[in-house]
Amino acid sequence: MASHAPQGPYHHGSRTVQERVGVRDLADHVGRSIGQGIRPVAAAFLELQPMLVLGGADTEGAVWASLLTGAPGFVRATGPQQISVRGGVHAGDPLARSLAREGTPVGTIALDPRTRRRMRLNGRARPTPRGLAIEAEQVFSNCPKYLQKRDLLEGKAPGRPASPRHGVKLTGDQRAFIAAADTFFLATVHEHGADASHRGGDPGFVEVPSPYELVWRDYPGNSMFLTLGNLAADPRAGLLFLDWATGTTLQLSGTARTEYAADGSRTVRFTVERTAETLGASPYAWSPPEYSPANPR
Repeated sequence: MASHAPQGPYHHGSRTVQERVGVRDLADHVGRSIGQGIRPVAAAFLELQPMLVLGGADTEGAVWASLLTGAPGFVRATGPQQISVRGGVHAGDPLARSLAREGTPVGTIALDPRTRRRMRLNGRARPTPRGLAIEAEQVFSNCPKYLQKRDLLEGKAPGRPASPRHGVKLTGDQRAFIAAADTFFLATVHEHGADASHRGGDPGFVEVPSPYELVWRDYPGNSMFLTLGNLAADPRAGLLFLDWATGTTLQLSGTARTEYAADGSRTVRFTVERTAETLGASPYAWSPPEYSPANPR
């Protein structure tokens, strides 16, 4: 039987989670904010950003979240439903080969720590002579919950990104880095597309019980359940951790599952299958964080 695109912003995975948690009506209301067009205020926001996180699947089907950076203006709206990204991902990035293809499903999130604002745009990418173009299928903003405030420091870190160091499990240093993190980005996929989202909390909100597993609580959000809905339909996922001071990134690819407790709380368990650590992936240095007042203590 042929598959069909979802009617409205949600597919069956998101609907399953919404109904399980009892927020379907609220999700319908919030879902009205999801559109295809890039409004002038969104276009202006994008042009101020020095970084963009992009999620999708590589040519082997593994899901990754990748960091793209550039001088403000490197991401800009080039039409009511299209953005361009100058430069694209660096050559050693796990998504480089799949982004060289026409029509690759991607999810993106532009997050500005300076203002605690974020915008998500999901669609399909194609290569251009200068980088990427992404045709928008979903465009929406999220509230500032769990976003840590940071300022962009003057000057740039020297050098270009190093070649990624690959692995199949976390090293001791990587486990310590994750355990001290207050932010990460999460890429997920479904039958018709991809999505990139943000997770934040006080340091320690991500636990690393072994070199092969990460665990975090799913804090209350906007009730859309796009991420957990994707995982309900397809467990593949990619995580991106950024060292805000040095620009080093740690990308993880694997699978994730959600556990539901009797009290209504939710926990996500991620199994590590592949890792890629890149020194100097970002040329920017950010200040120490001012933690979000929404973070559970």
